[in-house]
Amino acid sequence: MADIRVTVWNEFRHEQKPDHPARKVYPKGMHQVIADHLNAQPGIVARTATLDQPEHGLTQEVLDNTDVLTWWGHCAHKDVKDEIVDRVHQRVLDGMGIICLHSAHFSKIFKRLMGTKCSLLWREIGEKERLWVIDAAHPIAAGVGAYFELPQTEMYGEIFDIPNPDHLVFVSWFAGGEVFRSGCCWHRGRGRVFYFRPGHETFPIYKDANVMRVITNAVQWCAGDRGPVNDVRHVKEPMEKLA
Repeated sequence: MADIRVTVWNEFRHEQKPDHPARKVYPKGMHQVIADHLNAQPGIVARTATLDQPEHGLTQEVLDNTDVLTWWGHCAHKDVKDEIVDRVHQRVLDGMGIICLHSAHFSKIFKRLMGTKCSLLWREIGEKERLWVIDAAHPIAAGVGAYFELPQTEMYGEIFDIPNPDHLVFVSWFAGGEVFRSGCCWHRGRGRVFYFRPGHETFPIYKDANVMRVITNAVQWCAGDRGPVNDVRHVKEPMEKLA
């Protein structure tokens, strides 16, 4: 079986600012931490791409050779060119999987795929998050257990303005009392979409073993069976004989 080809995309703006807390947590960028972990997994080959590269690092050639794209954005959603969003969207419809992480809920590509505002409640005071497994049989939850906890993170709360997921894998509870649908799956065209909530830039979320296990599982799920091509075509003859 061929390796799963992953492109780990990150806007990579916070980590380049010398005085930003994200630089201390991820001196080489969140994308590099995620890619290094994925490259250590059997059957996965990961590369990185960032916002300030030509074509945001997402040329047609790169996307054509990507089975799963992971996306992290926060402060620079508006800087993503619409033609690149169109390109990524088409690849998802054609069968590329996509994993949108944390504040990528407000990215152009996620809002395009959802068709909604994707708005939510948020609070940043470093409170505890407990992620409960809602669908233990789903492949993305493999090896996680009944729940896992993050000691400090940013809160996201309902109402999360998204279409009902095809599968809901995780629900988060926060120490402040809110809950959130934090692991959601959809199908779009021939592609699979997974949204995963954890990942605030000033906390070492992508150094947590459970978070990285979920992302690895999600890569494998998103690269799964794409189903048949459903092209528009003119069917001249009916299946049944008409009177």
